[in-house]
Amino acid sequence: MQTIQIINVTKGVVIAQQAQIATSLGMRLKGLLGRSSLAANQALVLKPCSSIHTFFMRFTIDVLFLDKNMQIIRILQNIPPNRLSPIVWGSKLTIELPASRASQTNTQVGDRIEVK
Repeated sequence: MQTIQIINVTKGVVIAQQAQIATSLGMRLKGLLGRSSLAANQALVLKPCSSIHTFFMRFTIDVLFLDKNMQIIRILQNIPPNRLSPIVWGSKLTIELPASRASQTNTQVGDRIEVK
C-alpha cells in the first residue's frame, strides 16, 4: 500500500501524514484488524465504502464519510471496538482516524478533504 497525506482543505490542516488507501476487497475487509493502535498522524482510507465495522479491533476510532466531491457528509467519533456503523448513503469513501482526531483538527461535516 502506498502512503498518502490527508488534508482538510477547508481548514488548511493536515489530518494525517501517513495514510494508507485500501481499494481492493481484501484490503478493505482487513482494514485496521491486527493493529494494536493508530498513531495520531496515521489513517486508513477505504474506497469505495459507505459503512464500516470495528469487530475484533483493539482500539477506538473516528470515521469520516465523504461524498463524490470529497466533502464530509458524516462524522462518527470515538467508535469503540465491536460496533457496526450505519450505512451512509452517498458516501464514496471513508477515512478511519485515531479516536478524537476529528475534533483535534476541528474537522466538521461540510469540510472538503484532499487525499494526495
